[in-house]
Amino acid sequence: MDDTTRTAVTRRLASAAGHVKGIERMVEEDTYCIDVIKQIQAVQAALSKVSALILDTHLRTCVTAAIQGDDATEREAVLHEITSVFEVSSKG
Repeated sequence: MDDTTRTAVTRRLASAAGHVKGIERMVEEDTYCIDVIKQIQAVQAALSKVSALILDTHLRTCVTAAIQGDDATEREAVLHEITSVFEVSSKG
């Protein structure tokens, strides 16, 4: 991961962590349930963006290098990793 991407990911994760702390306060203060759910959905959307950013970087670097490389075993391993990520995320 390059420095620009790492900075963007770190910044987004810090922001999401701050929002989670806010959600904790909302629950402790017995905030209206729908308002809490809306904040949870906002954090989930933010984390999805982080995941997409990391996936994009991974596809453009590690996966591309493996596909262009001569090692068939490595190619298969990288492709399996990608498909397994989507299998796990689709079960959630």
